[in-house]
Amino acid sequence: MSVTFLGMPADRPFPRNAARAVRDSQLRFNLRKATRTIRARRASVVAEAPDWAELREAGRAIKEHTLRNLDRYLVQLEEAVTAAGGHVHWAAGAAEANRIVAGLVKATGETEVVKVKSMATQEIGLNEALLEQGITAYETDLAELIVQLGDDRPSHIVVPAIHRNRAEIREIFAEHMSGWGRPAPEDLTDEPAALAEAARLHLRERFLKTKVAISGANFAIAETGTMVVLESEGNGRMCLTLPRTLISVVGIEKVLPSWRDLEVFLQLLPRSSTGERMNPYTSTWTGAAEGQEFHLVLLDNGRTRVLADEVGRQALRCIRCSACLNVCPVYERTGGHAYGSVYPGPIGAILTPQLRGMGSELDRSLPYASSLCGACYEVCPVAIDIPSVLVDLRSRARHPWPERAGMAAAGWVFERHGRLARLQRAGGRLRRLVPRRLPGPLGGWTDTRDLPEVPRESFREWWDRTDGGRR
Repeated sequence: MSVTFLGMPADRPFPRNAARAVRDSQLRFNLRKATRTIRARRASVVAEAPDWAELREAGRAIKEHTLRNLDRYLVQLEEAVTAAGGHVHWAAGAAEANRIVAGLVKATGETEVVKVKSMATQEIGLNEALLEQGITAYETDLAELIVQLGDDRPSHIVVPAIHRNRAEIREIFAEHMSGWGRPAPEDLTDEPAALAEAARLHLRERFLKTKVAISGANFAIAETGTMVVLESEGNGRMCLTLPRTLISVVGIEKVLPSWRDLEVFLQLLPRSSTGERMNPYTSTWTGAAEGQEFHLVLLDNGRTRVLADEVGRQALRCIRCSACLNVCPVYERTGGHAYGSVYPGPIGAILTPQLRGMGSELDRSLPYASSLCGACYEVCPVAIDIPSVLVDLRSRARHPWPERAGMAAAGWVFERHGRLARLQRAGGRLRRLVPRRLPGPLGGWTDTRDLPEVPRESFREWWDRTDGGRR
């Protein structure tokens, strides 16, 4: 029998964070409205694709093949980028990646950079690391701009400011935009068009004067050395073309073998992430463009360790579409901040503990941030079996000794039917003495659930008494 504890530890960070989040009625309203809108749009456009199941399987197969041959494709990518005039840097961890990027920016003599939205740079804390070196990073994605101006943290993979409504955004722009550049109009309203225009004017000024840009990449094509960025606003296009120096920080799992493979993911990603048939802005570049210097920083930061895990490595197939967040009943009620990680939701619950290890209370609690309903697996465009990875990670978590003792006792009882029968008979006779809440350290089980009432007669006893129901 499995000795994996499937309950929610009550004394660990995620439960405490979640408890605070669910008490915020405005947050729950914002999340419910946004996630339900996105998943309804996704369901509609996926239903239009008669070959969706085949596309999903193709995406899974391509990513799985790439991960199993990652060493070969990474070398091929480096050779292609170098041949196209780019420079490739290898970073084993966050500190090394930050040191490389800071050094490249300093070499230009600039103290400001513009950024395309990038989860890899958030993962390594690049903005903070650059600030320590006297370099200010300006986010240009609208949602990331909202988060940065509000001194906040992203709460969603695709829609980082999903936890904010337009009235809150208007207040953030009015109060803080002037401290980062062009101020918001004095008569700014909370109409979406007015907010977008204020952001557009603020960012346009930044684009035209900044000489260095930092991006991530959704995909990196080993065959040609091409980087691919998908975004919805055009800010990425501005960052990728205007600056004289472009630095891309890319996780090593983002590699695809060939240009032809990209066709599959350009169908899977827009439908799964924003419910669109086609991505509004898809930018590709190969090596250094004329008049521009290009640097590619390939980031490991725990990924090769994940790759060695037979169960958990499938998390590296993730294309950051956020479909799993939008259907998750836990995420819908708690939001992304409760996860305490750059990667929230179901994918974050399996990716973060593997990348960082399970040495902290937070990382040990994340695999329990799920009801194991399986909705995340059903919508994943690359068929990551998130529930299976969650259960596997739960089996590795260090549980308090009462839980371990309880599971060991249960295993001892269930391995012999005679022991179980005797325990059931004793339970029936002593059922009035069974407490509604477990005592001491085991109380976490009953903080959010009632113990079932012990029946007077067990099923085994009923079966024997009635000859299987025939009497």
